[in-house]
Amino acid sequence: MNYKRLAVSLVLPQLTGLAGSVFTVPAVTGWYAVLIKPSFSPPNWLFGPMWVSLYFLMGISIYLVWQEVGKTKDFWLFWVHLFFNAIWTPIFFGLRNPGLALVDIIIIWLFIVVLIVRFWKIKKTSSYLLIPYLLWVSLATALNYFIWHLN
Repeated sequence: MNYKRLAVSLVLPQLTGLAGSVFTVPAVTGWYAVLIKPSFSPPNWLFGPMWVSLYFLMGISIYLVWQEVGKTKDFWLFWVHLFFNAIWTPIFFGLRNPGLALVDIIIIWLFIVVLIVRFWKIKKTSSYLLIPYLLWVSLATALNYFIWHLN
């Protein structure tokens, strides 16, 4: 086990979420609270624990790939994908731009699908670990769309 790689793999995704919370926390009780949301919108308290869990699964997934093949194209695709994940929150909550955030989350969703397919060829467990993320981002994409459409 390479503890340095494991630490990088686990910490960087969590930092992405932490950075996003700077924009999310003030907006949840302000701007976001007054938006019209669809009936399937999860309660606000669920988002934090869900993202912490998903970032953990992402970290384990990329660690397993990194251990298996090193720094390949697939490895870098993960970090590019994480960039798009990181900018969604400032776009949606910081800029208050659900339309642009919708474009970004669709890009994230596509990246997740590509990563699942590519990781399957490298380490199947890595693909499985990304499935809850794909499901959550699918829900988040629908939520993002309806918020954009209704407001």
